[in-house]
Amino acid sequence: MTVIGAAATTVFDLELDMDVHSASLAGSRETAATAGGQRRLGLGDEVTFRARHFGLWWRMTSRVTVYERPWRFVDEQTRGPFREMRHEHLFEELGDGRTRMTDRMSFRAPMAVVLTPYLRRLLIERAAHIKARAERRP
Repeated sequence: MTVIGAAATTVFDLELDMDVHSASLAGSRETAATAGGQRRLGLGDEVTFRARHFGLWWRMTSRVTVYERPWRFVDEQTRGPFREMRHEHLFEELGDGRTRMTDRMSFRAPMAVVLTPYLRRLLIERAAHIKARAERRP
């Protein structure tokens, strides 16, 4: 959970922006490509992520399966390294131009004991980037 000094619509839109996504995980050289070439996702859109983790290149495709702007969206893996992966993004207006952003990720995969803290760290890193962008800090 991250409290961000920006409206829910701003935070929601940043979370669905593929250029922002790639910039937020630059350490893993992550790229995000959509089939239609759009840079902001909507309901039913698919995106393929490619990144380097644990010294290996990984590829995963996810589809936006729920889209309730600006309160919630869900993306779920359609192809990739997990047996199953679901990521729910929640946005709650707190008043005074602040938004609480919460990530709920569930997955099934071999080595979940290793992946869980690693994915948690990636989500925290990404949330910090979104917060800085939404609050217009470098």
